[in-house]
Amino acid sequence: MKIIMKLINIGFGNTVSADKIVAIVSPDSAPIKRMVQDAKDGGIAIDATFGRKTRAVIIMDSDHIVLSAVQAETIASRIDKDLPEE
Repeated sequence: MKIIMKLINIGFGNTVSADKIVAIVSPDSAPIKRMVQDAKDGGIAIDATFGRKTRAVIIMDSDHIVLSAVQAETIASRIDKDLPEE
C-alpha cells in the first residue's frame, strides 16, 4: 500500500501536511491571539513567518499551532487546488 502525503506550501519554502490541518484562521480575533500566546508559552507554536506579520494561524491535529505570513485564504485555496477531484 502506497501512502501519499499532500504537502501544502505555507510560505518561504515551509510546508505542512494537508491531512493534519484542523483549521486555518485569521490571527486578528482576541480568542485566536490568546490561543497563539498559550501555544507559545507551552512550546507548541511553530513560527514560520520569518519575522514578518502573522497572517494565518494553522491549527494542527497534534495541537500544534503554525504561524504563517501567507493569508489564510491563500493557504486554503492551495489545499483546494491540490486535492483530487471526486
